Amino acid sequence: MAHAHILIGISGWRYAPWRKVFYPEGLTQKRELAFASRALPTIELNGSFYALQRPSSYQQWYEQTPADFVFSIKATRYITHILRLENIETAMANFFASGLLALKEKLGPILWQFPPSFRFDADLFEGFLKQLPHDTQTAANLASHRDATMHGREFLRTDKKRPLRHAVEIRNKSFEDPAFIQLLRKYKVALVIADTAGKWPYKEDITADFTYLRLHGDAVLYSSGYSDQALDAWAARITAWSKGGQPQDPQLISHQAPALRKSRDVYCYFDNDIKVKAPFDARKLLRRLHLETGLAELDWSHADAPGEINPSKARGQKKK
Repeated sequence: MAHAHILIGISGWRYAPWRKVFYPEGLTQKRELAFASRALPTIELNGSFYALQRPSSYQQWYEQTPADFVFSIKATRYITHILRLENIETAMANFFASGLLALKEKLGPILWQFPPSFRFDADLFEGFLKQLPHDTQTAANLASHRDATMHGREFLRTDKKRPLRHAVEIRNKSFEDPAFIQLLRKYKVALVIADTAGKWPYKEDITADFTYLRLHGDAVLYSSGYSDQALDAWAARITAWSKGGQPQDPQLISHQAPALRKSRDVYCYFDNDIKVKAPFDARKLLRRLHLETGLAELDWSHADAPGEINPSKARGQKKK
């Protein structure tokens, strides 16, 4: 039987209030990724949502992290929030030319988040899904069509042809349409299971060969930590998904069952970072799933510190 990979981590890592709480006192900012990537097996890179990153940054992140580490990438909002999927061919090429492929075997799923004002349009959405590359060679070919704005800051090659996964996070109830789920399954794109303290739709339809979770806080968005009871419940759901099944009480858009599988990989990211809950909640969930082996020890003495953050103060802090 194939065994699922379960990776649980955090969304972003550069947050000033995490210093002296999650990060040890005296640790320099340049060493924060090295520390975080040894305390957790995966990070969702969110600076790429706000601006295209440079190949040199991706290369540095690759070098600073362990051999088995995985980055998920939050795709540029220019495509989803500004162009709103209209005339996106060049923007797609520019995004894939910006350096993602420099992560090589550490490149995980790409997250496409849509704003609350974006409504489901089947034809428009299928046009977008058709353009998503599902392997790194196709992504490199797409990147070759970048425009002149990328001159001197492009990365257009892949060291090896590898599968490339995509996940979609929706925030408008118009997506609660079985036709949307049918499209995701047709193009093998995952629906993000997003816990947003009830603010945006929460659905658990399985539409790909993996599951992608974003835990933004179950009581207060981006802020509240998860109780032991809540983490136990998430551990049970993740176990069900990883075994190719579903929880006993799935919250679904479509009642058509997904394709049967013996296992599904699971990627889970805590985004409740405002009060320094995310990294500790991630470790607690890893512990429940017996997945802490090999990870660096943490200082838990400040785990319940009430740290605050001003979202406008540092790169990657803004929440959308």
